[in-house]
Amino acid sequence: MQRARKAAGNRDIRIAGGANVIQQYLNAGFVDEFTIHYSPVFFGHGSPLFSATSLGLKVKIKEAVASKEVTHVTFVVEK
Repeated sequence: MQRARKAAGNRDIRIAGGANVIQQYLNAGFVDEFTIHYSPVFFGHGSPLFSATSLGLKVKIKEAVASKEVTHVTFVVEK
């Protein structure tokens, strides 16, 4: 995160990854807002996104944009 902040300056930092990566950054308190892209494809298993996060985490939906192929949901982390 230190290297990302240095490289970004005063711009936003974007993190890409699966549930484990997102959980680490959420637990560290580094996330203000995040977007999840839901696609109607079932692979048989997955990782629950919010199961290993801080118990006090509160999120609020900021925006949801849907189409036939994917739904994009942006959440804001309430601090």
